[in-house]
Amino acid sequence: YSGNGPSGICLSYLLSGNVPYVRRNSVHPNPILQRKLEETPEVPIVDQDLEYLSEGLEGRSSSPVALLFDALLRPDTDFGETADSVLTWWHEPDRAIPHLVLGKTLPGGAWHSIEGSMFTLSQGDWMGLPDIPFKQWLTKKKRATAGDIVQYYQYYVAKKGLKKNFVCGTLVTSVKRLNLDLEESYGGPDSKDSRSIWGSSQGSQGNRDSLFQVDGIVTNRGGTHPFTVYAENVVLATGTYDSPTQLGIQGEHLPFIHHTLSALEEAVKNKEIGIMSDPILIVGAGLTAADAVLFAHHYSIPVIHVFRRRVNDPALIFNQLPKTMYPEYHKVHQMMREQANPYPGPYEHYVSFPEHHVVCFLEDRKCIFADKSGRQKIHPISMAFVLIGSNPNLAYLPNNGMDLAVDCEQPVSSKRNPVDVDLFTYESVHEKGLYALGPLAGDNFVRFVQGGALAIASSLLKKTQNPPECQGRDGLGKLE
Repeated sequence: YSGNGPSGICLSYLLSGNVPYVRRNSVHPNPILQRKLEETPEVPIVDQDLEYLSEGLEGRSSSPVALLFDALLRPDTDFGETADSVLTWWHEPDRAIPHLVLGKTLPGGAWHSIEGSMFTLSQGDWMGLPDIPFKQWLTKKKRATAGDIVQYYQYYVAKKGLKKNFVCGTLVTSVKRLNLDLEESYGGPDSKDSRSIWGSSQGSQGNRDSLFQVDGIVTNRGGTHPFTVYAENVVLATGTYDSPTQLGIQGEHLPFIHHTLSALEEAVKNKEIGIMSDPILIVGAGLTAADAVLFAHHYSIPVIHVFRRRVNDPALIFNQLPKTMYPEYHKVHQMMREQANPYPGPYEHYVSFPEHHVVCFLEDRKCIFADKSGRQKIHPISMAFVLIGSNPNLAYLPNNGMDLAVDCEQPVSSKRNPVDVDLFTYESVHEKGLYALGPLAGDNFVRFVQGGALAIASSLLKKTQNPPECQGRDGLGKLE
């Protein structure tokens, strides 16, 4: 499958014959879940009815299986508790399913793109994967950085013996169904007819001759080579970090406009901006924008913060985070609330403009923005950082994967239009054998992407007594 971030690593662990059972004599703090777990304690969780186990669970994810796996790994964590996992892991090699994990970078996925010095946006132990708690690995530090996270994921892959499944330095360029009965494939990426796009898969469900063909290029010590892999099932785990969302306004291409947090860190490091500069403009009200505000605040760089929502909008991420666990984000939220223009508040070098949007950028480093009734303001700025999310790059799928989304007329988006999957298997409702995991399926936090891995492993184990084979040609030898 494609993508080697935390969700891909977790799935590889589950597909490598690592089987979760309920630990003997463990007691889950949720009495209803505890009663269900007591009914068949000898049956591994992957073989149980995930819908039944997850029924009635509540939490910060809309995925029932994500809530279930999180509850089993980290009981009561949302209440600040640190109860031990109720799971124990047994290695049963005969239950392993052969698989390849294709990824552009070393294991860790998008965490490689996040500046290594930045603190993480979740509590450290929420970043952990099954059976090696993150806090156990990170013993001496109170706060984890993105660099620590990457090291932990690489350590995990090595320690759990998963390296043989990972092929790094790969770029997947195409995933398509190959129907060997008909000796034909679907139309290329430009095709508009969904039947021709995914071939005649409807008639070949469950047919071992119906395979996916995955093409790409791999770069290793021997150079760059094309490769082709055939697989009965394909998991899309490529995340959404590939291309930052644009405002789509005049002047956004100008050289002082940036769309990444790392560009801000770079500018501070190179002393392009500082305490005496014109303010920087930060656009957005998510966690990345908050990280930018915190970073600028730390270096006393003046900030104008523009965002479309009102400060007390329930959809704003700050209104969904527990205060005690995220004090720094609640500090930003407080700044956004108390420092709203035109009232000078207690925070130096910062002013917020709720319910405003950017109209355009001018070449002489000025920015025009407007409030919700259209009244415009013009302000000199030194740089702008547009941090309003990012979009997945699904160019390797026909029609950029739109045919797989909840709304097939719109591009795939983690927040607004994820890949449409079955809630308890994470298999595409439009294309059998194709699965989506992590942000592509709408799960954005590391602690919740792991439920998708549980659902997929459970589905694949139920599908087959004879594990599917990964077959290769045209340079697969070079892949390995």
